[in-house]
Amino acid sequence: MGGVEPICRTLTEHDCKIAPSTYYAHKKRLAVPSARTVRDTELKKLVRQVHTDNYRVYGARKIWRELNRQGHAVARCTVERLMRELGIAGAVRGRKVITTIPDHQAERAPDRVDRDFVASAPNRCWIADFTHVATWAGVVYVAFVVDTFSRRIVGWSDATSKETQLVLDALEMALWQRDRDEHPYVRSELIHHSDAGSQYTSFRLAEHLDAAGIAASIGSVGDAYDNALMESTIGLFKTELIKPRQPWKTLSQVELATAEWVDWYCHRRLHGEIGHVPPVEYETNYYLTTTKPQVTTTD
Repeated sequence: MGGVEPICRTLTEHDCKIAPSTYYAHKKRLAVPSARTVRDTELKKLVRQVHTDNYRVYGARKIWRELNRQGHAVARCTVERLMRELGIAGAVRGRKVITTIPDHQAERAPDRVDRDFVASAPNRCWIADFTHVATWAGVVYVAFVVDTFSRRIVGWSDATSKETQLVLDALEMALWQRDRDEHPYVRSELIHHSDAGSQYTSFRLAEHLDAAGIAASIGSVGDAYDNALMESTIGLFKTELIKPRQPWKTLSQVELATAEWVDWYCHRRLHGEIGHVPPVEYETNYYLTTTKPQVTTTD
């Protein structure tokens, strides 16, 4: 005769008393998951979803912030534990690669920023730089323009040549973007800051900025701190988009992926420097709190 009862009788005969009811009660407890297990299962789905939706680059801090923004109250230590159990982690930045070569013969604009990248409003200080991406078809260069107030990428461009047109196209996109959003820059209020690369000290760019009423600013040669915020943005671009998807094949592939990443970076990625919100949301909040409502009067 099989079953639990004969086993329990045999154990009892050997001075190990276990009643069948004790066994069944223990089995029932094992069959019903604990409240913590149930919650962990639900949270793991959310943690994995946030990680997947954000290029799989978020670490515990950003996943914790995003979950709480979505209304899921969870402790950061819990997110860290669940990420370990899931075997997922945030992206880790690599070392900086120098792409711009200074032109020591060119006349350079003064440094109008002096490492102070804190702007009081949008369209006060834009910083610019570019990087390169190796593809099967050759090197692709990607230029960015970032508003230091919100960390928003307002303009970008890519090309197979790193001539001045590359950085001019990024600037033109930035101007177009601000016009489209109905928040254009004001002449004589905006500074365009970059390093001393030959593209940024070129006569074409200087002439373009002057005609637009934008003050040119060039940092010290060879001093990483003079454009540190821009280098941080490019570091995120390489870490979050370029390196995980290697190898790249063509310019058009890089262009499409960059467009998608910039949209995510500006509209959904959380930035700790601006209160753990996306740049577009940060700017929207600024305009909502600073725009004075129009007052109508009646006779």
